[in-house]
Amino acid sequence: MNKHLIITVLFIVFGYTLAAQNKMAITADVHVETKTISVAQTIVYKNETDAVLKTIYLNDWNNSYSTKSTPLAKRFEEEFSTKFHLAKNEERGFTVVTSIKNEIETFLEFERLKAHPDVIKVDLENPLQPGTSYTLHLTYQLLIPDASFTGYGVSKTNDFDLKYWYITPAVYDGEWHYYSNKNLDDLFIPKSNITLSITHPRNYKITSELNFNATTVNNEKNTQTTILSGNDRTDTYLSLYKFPLYNFVQTDDFIIISDIKEKGLPGAAKALITDKITRYLTKNLGTYPHKQLLVTSIDYQKDPLYGLNQLPSFFRPFQDDFQYELKLLKTALKKYLDNTLLLNPRKEHWLSEGLQVYYLIKYVEENYPDTKLIGTLADVWGIRSFHAADLDFNFQYYLYYMEIARKNRDQPLTTSKDSLTKFNTNIAGKYKAGIGLNYLDQFTDDISLTDYITEFLQTNQLKSVSLADFETFISSKTSKDIRWFFTDYLNTRKKIDFKISTIETIGDSTKLTIKNKRDNTMPIPLFKLKNDSVIGKLWVENIQGTKTITLPKDSTENFVLDYNNVIPEYNQRDNYKAVEGSFLNNKPFQLRLFKDFEDPNYNQVFFMPLVEFNNIYDGLTLGTKVYNKTVLRKRLNYRFSPQYATKSRALTGSTSIFYTHNIEDKNLFDITYGFTAGYQSFATDAFFTRIRPSLTFSFRNDSHFRSPQMDQIMARYVSISRELGEDATVLLDEPDYGVFNLRYTHFNPGIINYSKFYTDIQVADKFSKISFNYEFRKLTQSNQNINFRFFAGVFLDNNSDPNSNYFSFALDRPTDYLFDLNYLGRSEASGIFSQQIILAEGGFKSKLATPFANQWMTTANFSTSIWRYIQAYTDIGLVKNKFINPKFVYDSGIRLNLVEDYFEIYFPIYSNLGWEVGQPNYDQRIRVMFTVDPQVLLGLFRRKWY
Repeated sequence: MNKHLIITVLFIVFGYTLAAQNKMAITADVHVETKTISVAQTIVYKNETDAVLKTIYLNDWNNSYSTKSTPLAKRFEEEFSTKFHLAKNEERGFTVVTSIKNEIETFLEFERLKAHPDVIKVDLENPLQPGTSYTLHLTYQLLIPDASFTGYGVSKTNDFDLKYWYITPAVYDGEWHYYSNKNLDDLFIPKSNITLSITHPRNYKITSELNFNATTVNNEKNTQTTILSGNDRTDTYLSLYKFPLYNFVQTDDFIIISDIKEKGLPGAAKALITDKITRYLTKNLGTYPHKQLLVTSIDYQKDPLYGLNQLPSFFRPFQDDFQYELKLLKTALKKYLDNTLLLNPRKEHWLSEGLQVYYLIKYVEENYPDTKLIGTLADVWGIRSFHAADLDFNFQYYLYYMEIARKNRDQPLTTSKDSLTKFNTNIAGKYKAGIGLNYLDQFTDDISLTDYITEFLQTNQLKSVSLADFETFISSKTSKDIRWFFTDYLNTRKKIDFKISTIETIGDSTKLTIKNKRDNTMPIPLFKLKNDSVIGKLWVENIQGTKTITLPKDSTENFVLDYNNVIPEYNQRDNYKAVEGSFLNNKPFQLRLFKDFEDPNYNQVFFMPLVEFNNIYDGLTLGTKVYNKTVLRKRLNYRFSPQYATKSRALTGSTSIFYTHNIEDKNLFDITYGFTAGYQSFATDAFFTRIRPSLTFSFRNDSHFRSPQMDQIMARYVSISRELGEDATVLLDEPDYGVFNLRYTHFNPGIINYSKFYTDIQVADKFSKISFNYEFRKLTQSNQNINFRFFAGVFLDNNSDPNSNYFSFALDRPTDYLFDLNYLGRSEASGIFSQQIILAEGGFKSKLATPFANQWMTTANFSTSIWRYIQAYTDIGLVKNKFINPKFVYDSGIRLNLVEDYFEIYFPIYSNLGWEVGQPNYDQRIRVMFTVDPQVLLGLFRRKWY
């Protein structure tokens, strides 16, 4: 029987021929061995607008895996993942559409959009009139991608997690809403009545939110055909497993199907928790319109409870039932809202995400009001003295949002989801939206915002809705002016930052002046305290610059802004002011051991014992650091670190102070003023003191935060003085000196395409010089790793000692007279520490006879892949010293690129010295690049999030 005829029969049998509804009927044959699915599909698309349509756009997101240049592939690249780029062709998926026909079997013209290879444009034979439907018959073949890319696809055990696998129509509401898959789980499709007939091996089982209708078995082919159906559906997820681990829990409201696990929690406890959650969902989000809700571990892994998910399983400061409850609740909230609130999930994502977090906040307030941010650790001796132990569980949403806001990397909530950075997409944006709705809830104290949100969700369930509809609905219910929420809070990056400027008592009145330190119209609650108890509260609105309010004099001892931490305020340190007394009454001094969360009620200074290893001359250094840095970034940071070096037996250490001025909505986003000073060894019984004031301007594309590209201008003065002890093993061939340094850097740290350029000018009493450095790396389509670096430097004048190369350009190992490079044994001439290489200046790996240039030098370094992390390298250059002709230099060898820029090994083979492999002491010619700086290593993690 013709497959399209089968589909028509399915439509008739299951009653999905109502003209008022989009419909899809799909017959699919799964071929496990080849990881392919053969599909015949009928789409009945209704034009619900007043426009006449000549084309229809279809989403084919399985084809987003087809090449290394699709928008999905570029997304992986932007997040510093090479897994997709390095994958084999058979591991990437694609779709082959063999035909698209209309209702009378006429072939229709179709094409993939150039910018969106996972979107298909279909030209209709006859225009689609308003209010009428058009039937499309499609046949196509799917190659399912490997599940390691996004979590969806084929696993190593040949189980299938399928999402966005079949072709769907795009949404048209006066304009077509189509876009490419970018691993954001945000396909925008109209609701449809769906019938699915899927044939698969008998030893596999189907799990889906669709309703089970029938199953037939073909013993001859050892296959089974499962028929599923559902009305008003948008979700496309389907599981095909040999041994599925899903549990079905029937509650009074609907069935929850879930494979979310919590080790050690019995099934009966899970069932009780599930029933509790379904009651909460139904009460707050309205009656669920389908029989069952599918909540998967993949859903949770893509949107976890950050903090809980990062703790090892053996160390959990929360009870198992609490963890499971919140994991299930958060995932179920998202799935429930996605299935019932038909917003554009890419353009209008903040509302559904904000509601998810808002109801998480409310749930914990109702059921676990005493739970702390760090759980049971808050009761542990020693830990309970930290301010972190005082913070409520829900305070985490403020902390995570403020983490990105303090770094000046937050983005407006109305930003398209694919333009957000990963941290804003996954964490900060959702949390700001959730605490924003809670902020709005507290402000609109003339209504119950929770009840009206429920009414909005029930009224608009399974209807096309927009953010404007939500704004109109809520604004109509309250007498308060809430325009600030939809303008300043949602549409801008404007921070909230107030302070109590002055308090003055005049007769029987108290005059209080509040300053709004930012340009916004957002309100702030003012609390009155007596004996640390709240005795009054009022909202202060429309504060432009400053606003003075007059209150009757009473027993109030302190006024506090946002006492209950409802508002995501940028700086809470100036929210507290005593009616009488000195500034010490406002913020007492507090000395704390170890870094902590900021307590805005105190002027905090922290100290922490230090054990460090900076170089082989000082060995382990023991000491302490006194500092003001908290978990969240501050504008002003200072640190004082006196230390004792166990090997050199000397007092060493450093001090620094930096102030960062953040600029919003400008390409120049950061100006940092700083001063550092330090004292440590640079050789045995030899010490240097470095004093370094600096000024740095940082630029980025402020309209494209996802771009890692950055420009920086740095000006600094480096003063170096050195001293030698009686047992020093080095001589000083240059007196103490100071260098003014000006550098411009352009940096694009892509993982597929990387480039860096800088020009550097140095001026000192005895010399001035300029240098240029350009680096380029590319991972080609054929997975060939190409690295190129060019350096050129010239002295504008050089009056330093001609017998000294201390300030000269270096071919393979710079002297680092500015003490910028992280040498562990900077003065070593032999041994493993002399073999440490830092690619600067000439960048050569072999130690040649002309290692320095006191006039000019130019070099080029090149390497390319041989196999995986094994590469071949070669370096060439010209070295020019005074009164000597330029010398051509070269070397070559093998590079083990284990972790690029962090851990690499170089094996010289051939150079100006000849065949180095056969020469004596070859092991001493091997060069190693490595770092022990934890902050440098953390950069590997941070780059994919920010």
